Amino acid sequence: MSTPTKLFEPFKLGPITLANRFVMAPLTRNRAIPPSMVPNPLAIDYYGQRASAGLLVTEASQVSQQGQGYQDTPGIYSKEQVEAWRKVTDRVHERGGKIFIQIWHVGRVSHTALQPDGGKPVAPSAVRAKGKTFVGGTFTDISEPRALELSEIPGIIEDFRRGTANALAAGFDGVEIHGANGYLLDQFAKDGANKRNDLYGGAIPNRARLMLEVTAAVAGEAGAERTGIRISPVTPANDISDSNPQPLFEHIVDQLNALQLAYIHVIEGATGGPRDNAPFDYASLRKRFDGAYVANNGYDFELATKVLAEGAADLIAFGKPFISNPDLVERLKKGAPLNAWDKATFYGGDAKGYTDYPTLQAAVAAE
Repeated sequence: MSTPTKLFEPFKLGPITLANRFVMAPLTRNRAIPPSMVPNPLAIDYYGQRASAGLLVTEASQVSQQGQGYQDTPGIYSKEQVEAWRKVTDRVHERGGKIFIQIWHVGRVSHTALQPDGGKPVAPSAVRAKGKTFVGGTFTDISEPRALELSEIPGIIEDFRRGTANALAAGFDGVEIHGANGYLLDQFAKDGANKRNDLYGGAIPNRARLMLEVTAAVAGEAGAERTGIRISPVTPANDISDSNPQPLFEHIVDQLNALQLAYIHVIEGATGGPRDNAPFDYASLRKRFDGAYVANNGYDFELATKVLAEGAADLIAFGKPFISNPDLVERLKKGAPLNAWDKATFYGGDAKGYTDYPTLQAAVAAE
């Protein structure tokens, strides 16, 4: 490209050297194989094809059956899942890539059909989210949740710790905690979903407690230098909201900084939507955090170049462009046109719209 950019420069992320500053964002693809929820063998090619990104972050993978919110999302809680993920990490490493797994618990954003024994999804409070989940091949209303008992919370933290241990056994270079988009940790943090009056509700330190306890447990298992977390201060995704997000997330990031994490992965604005949906000072988070700042939401080459030049971020996450362009790094480096993505194949299905998007080299050879 004629425009100078830091995008293609290597970056030291803790003990890991990334080939460039591209992060492939976690992208839910709903192709795991039920009932064991092992990653589809196609995932080996899918991630392997995209190994030129500085860092790949996998689709969110539940730390327990209770943590599942959509059909056919992979898990990281069984031996079979670990073995299947190991084939993915081996392929990525063979191709010189680095890969973290994103681990999640969806909390209330689930359906009884996915829960153990058809039970209610769990949440900080029995407040039902308005919205849909993907079950039985269709979008259906989210089920009514129940509030987690205080006695159950240590088990949730342990699920995240065990998921981390499994991720390391599967050969991942690190772990990203999903603390964003209205899932369980975000539900506890934000007062629109959290109506508790115990240690985990009310004041900001209480609402932030579960996210921080989970992060400490994951960092204790993986090493803080191999731990990242995704946050989304003002997204309305999955009917989540907070009355005053700035002090909430400044507190959270101060505490994450004290843990010396590798990175924070920040969704700026509404997930997959406008970047300016609500006022928020992201620069304040950047200043408070000594590790890497991964910027996410609506980034293209021009915006990524500008933000990196200003020092407002260290790494840039690209989502949908990586779905349809396995060689996104090369295409942007050469100023080549990008493949358009096919929304109809985002969620569920087979190789179509998953592993069959052509690389630039293949497209030129076909001409």
